Amino acid sequence: QVQPVESGGGLVQAGGSLRLSCEASGRSFSGYVVGWFRQAPGKEREFVGTIDWSVGCTYYADSMKDRFSISTDNAKNTVYLEMNDLKPADTAIYHCAAGRPSYSDLRYARWYDYWGQGTQVTVSS
Repeated sequence: QVQPVESGGGLVQAGGSLRLSCEASGRSFSGYVVGWFRQAPGKEREFVGTIDWSVGCTYYADSMKDRFSISTDNAKNTVYLEMNDLKPADTAIYHCAAGRPSYSDLRYARWYDYWGQGTQVTVSS
């Protein structure tokens, strides 16, 4: 089974950028959809976006698509989340997850089977 491992979080000022990485451990992401979710303290987990590893199609939450971008590096078995113009409201733990959801279920965490431990992103004002 695949085990996602996130990295790249940290502290950044508002307006800055970060790139998070999600590397596949155990096996590649081939055949999986890889999703990014985030959870801020006291709030429910929130869908950020996904990428179909095999075909490269992406899908984003409406509130994220203008500032966030998901891409892959097949040689490194890694999915990236590029975040630009960060705001304090983006402060959260960001998780990546692998699964095989249908198109209509891409935004729902319950359809993702394998989760990373998360990486903290803190945006200061």
